[in-house]
Amino acid sequence: MAGFNTAITGLKAATTDLDVTGNNIANSSTVGFKASRTEFGDIYTSAVVGAGSSNVPGSGVTVTDIAQDFAAGTTEFTNSNLDLAIDGAGFFQLSDEQGGLTYTRAGAFELDKDGFIVNKTGQFLRGYPVVNDIELPLGNLSVSEKESSPQATYNMDLAVNIDSRKDANELQSLYDKDIPGSYTYSTTMERIDALGDSSAIKYNYVEQRPVKETHTYDYAGAGAFQISGVTLDTADFTGAGGTLDDAVLSTLQSADSRVFDVVIDQPSAGKLQVIFKSDSTQYGDLVAVDGAVALTNETVTELTAGEQHYFNFTGATSSTLFGGGNAVLELSVSGVTISIDTGTSGVTAQDIVNEVNAQRTTISNTNSNIESFSLDLSTGTPRMLVNYRAEGGDISNTTLGMQVLSGPINPFSGIAVPGGGTGTLTPDLAVDGDNSYEGAYRLYAYLLDPEDSEKDQLLVIGKNPDPGEAGSLPEKGPILLKFNDLDGNITEINGQTVTSTLAIPQLTIQGFNENDQILANSTDSQSVIKLDLTNTTQFASDSIKKSSAQNGYPKGDLIGVSFGLNGEMVASFSNGQNQTLGIVAVATFENQAGLQPVGDTQWAASLSSGNAIPNPPGTGLNGTLRSGALEQSNVDLSEQLVKLIEAQRNFQANSKTLETLNTVTQAILQI
Repeated sequence: MAGFNTAITGLKAATTDLDVTGNNIANSSTVGFKASRTEFGDIYTSAVVGAGSSNVPGSGVTVTDIAQDFAAGTTEFTNSNLDLAIDGAGFFQLSDEQGGLTYTRAGAFELDKDGFIVNKTGQFLRGYPVVNDIELPLGNLSVSEKESSPQATYNMDLAVNIDSRKDANELQSLYDKDIPGSYTYSTTMERIDALGDSSAIKYNYVEQRPVKETHTYDYAGAGAFQISGVTLDTADFTGAGGTLDDAVLSTLQSADSRVFDVVIDQPSAGKLQVIFKSDSTQYGDLVAVDGAVALTNETVTELTAGEQHYFNFTGATSSTLFGGGNAVLELSVSGVTISIDTGTSGVTAQDIVNEVNAQRTTISNTNSNIESFSLDLSTGTPRMLVNYRAEGGDISNTTLGMQVLSGPINPFSGIAVPGGGTGTLTPDLAVDGDNSYEGAYRLYAYLLDPEDSEKDQLLVIGKNPDPGEAGSLPEKGPILLKFNDLDGNITEINGQTVTSTLAIPQLTIQGFNENDQILANSTDSQSVIKLDLTNTTQFASDSIKKSSAQNGYPKGDLIGVSFGLNGEMVASFSNGQNQTLGIVAVATFENQAGLQPVGDTQWAASLSSGNAIPNPPGTGLNGTLRSGALEQSNVDLSEQLVKLIEAQRNFQANSKTLETLNTVTQAILQI
């Protein structure tokens, strides 16, 4: 009877179903496991003759396939960065020592003794190694870098704000790096050398004070001499004060932009004075020679940067009396009338100056540039000195608007005539003002010695050689930094103009060691640093460091490996650096259902699945990578327990078929 065979096929199929369900249940906690299901097909037999008859009984059941469910399991997060899970389609590709390839969703990896990424059975995780930022062909991934080599600092970005409200007059006149009262603002930045050693660079910002620096020399008296490489002759000077011809002065200023004026003081004594602009005080040295010999006995003094007007008193000494007879002398100063009662015996030059100075506040209301009035006796002849505020710069000689309106006598040597026909007095001597100091700073850089500040090293930051010097390489010393007083932004740096359309020029810092070679345009990252001062400002707010960054770092040791969503394997080092060592490969198949299970939650490619197509995570149909996570089994225990009951029922039913057929057979044998 064929029924016996039919029942046996049912028992075998039910047994297989029980085996598959039991395997699912057994692996319900296996990382990366994919549940299987048993698929059945009926069996029919037929002869050639009579084939196709609808009266053919079935011959039982067969297991047509044990299909796997590749649906994703639950993602469980862990404390290990080497635990990986694929969020989406794809498999990790593994290779053994013989080069055999398998595929898995179980991402529990670790480092072996040689630094390779391996699973628990010692198989290697495959991907695209990255060496020197170059992606290599598919291979075994490893952590090849156990330490990060140091990198010398070669770029610095420093942005500060310098408080525009600071008064430069409060600074100590002579700059000293060790005296905070001699500079406006100071900040430090870390610098790493080629060996990974850390040091500090200090930047001092010194606001230029409203003074003009005067360099006085003894010279031979007659003949030619050179200032900043420009030849001058005593014939180029005119007048009793020895004023330099304007055209010659312009030529000199083109050669040396620091020069404000040159005068011969006391011609008989051979005194030459070179006056620096107020933005150039303490900025470099002056080269002055007579022939091939440097001019001697230099003294450096300071002169106010404000305009100065001198009005001589007529034929007077300090005790000369003007007026008298109870007459009144009337003056007009910037539109303010000043009446001076000369009394019976007259008034002195000092009295007149005192009366004018007593009205200074009122006069300043109509002429805000005026700072003070005083009596000057330096030349023997009394003079009224009018000092103007330095920020006014070069002021017109008629700005005071002083007139003698009436009185018994004209005390001044101007064109005004007492009692009528008056005119505006012009100064007998005018010293031009200079407000170029406004918004101007000297910037110094020092390599600090942590043990002895006296050994702090002044660095080369791009200062050009002083005009007239031999050589063309940058030298140690400060550079000039200038700001726009309207918007607070940098307008000039080291002699280069900055506009809103141009990037701020970078400074080149050199001279960290005494034996370093100073170069004009060095790009050697071991001995120079490019300093970028972009976004440095001069606003009316506290002086602060707004941002700073440098790209050097010391040696670092490996502290961990992590993975990005795109599969990048990144090594982290104790010096804060990260390095991409490779990219994990995710393999997909045209028919993943055709993969052949090989154990250890792994599959092998087959003819049915097709060849693996490896790509980085997140590309094409590939899922992304999650680090510190594992994909759990996708087995649903409730579902499997129900299937277990079904398989048991099927087994029992087929057993009943055998029992029934056996009873029938016994009955036939008893007939």
